[in-house]
Amino acid sequence: MSAPVWRTLAPGATVAVVAPAGPALPERVAAVPALLQAQGWQARLYPGCHTRQGFLAGPDALRVADLMDAFADPQVDAVWCLRGGYGSGRLLPAIDVDRLARHPKLLIGYSDITALHLLLDRLGWPALHAPMPASDLLLPGREADAQALFTLLRDGLRAGDRLAPPLLPDAWCLPGVASGRLLGGNLSLLAALCGTRWQPQAQGALLFIEEVGEPAYRIDRCLLQLRLAGVLDAAAGFVLGSFTEGEAAAENEAVLRDHLGSLGKPVLAGWPSGHGTPHQPLPLGVQARLDAGAGHLTLLQDMLRPA
Repeated sequence: MSAPVWRTLAPGATVAVVAPAGPALPERVAAVPALLQAQGWQARLYPGCHTRQGFLAGPDALRVADLMDAFADPQVDAVWCLRGGYGSGRLLPAIDVDRLARHPKLLIGYSDITALHLLLDRLGWPALHAPMPASDLLLPGREADAQALFTLLRDGLRAGDRLAPPLLPDAWCLPGVASGRLLGGNLSLLAALCGTRWQPQAQGALLFIEEVGEPAYRIDRCLLQLRLAGVLDAAAGFVLGSFTEGEAAAENEAVLRDHLGSLGKPVLAGWPSGHGTPHQPLPLGVQARLDAGAGHLTLLQDMLRPA
């Protein structure tokens, strides 16, 4: 079965904003509608955006209800996660997958939202690994990141499009070419879900990995888990995003080269997606060709067509 192709957001489109993970500051929540209205879209904020229960944006039952209701609402054109933090993985057993599958929509988010991306990947749905309002776009200096996301949502992503953003200063590569489905997200989440029903299905995929705030030994431990679970061996190639607020870039590179360098597969590091800035949106769940030496990805199928 072919993957669905989403429609771009036309003027007047409704974007559901949900909080499946951590809580956001009230002043950032209050600023979300204006952020979307400036693009000609309408925001529909769900109850969990205004709730807090410790480190979670409300109890699990509320957060999963928000998520399901957002997807089921026929007036909603896309679902945007308010922020990451922690908690999306707690929802996985409670999500009614059969009901969800009847209401396909584009999901936008990253970080802890990786847990939801892996679930949608099993449904064959493309998604966007992209900035979120409360953790990114409402902060100073993120105007370029916001523009990149909003332009993509307005203009679309088609087969043949080449993604070749300027790479991060610590970029490096193991040259080679590989094609496969783009899959992945936050390293800690990818590792934590190994051995579960939601383990990354990486056979023949281009595995994208990013991380924040983890020292080199923890990055090593997560990569070891992926390797022992067969995820690294299964992948066709690797795209590495930002690794921020942890060890020096040279230490992270040494760990990544140690685990990936012996696999004989292309690796492109320094892709500007993740917890730092610049943070370019990256499509997931679509077929692409990686040319690590040239530093670019080429889409092999449509993802976002004009509305």
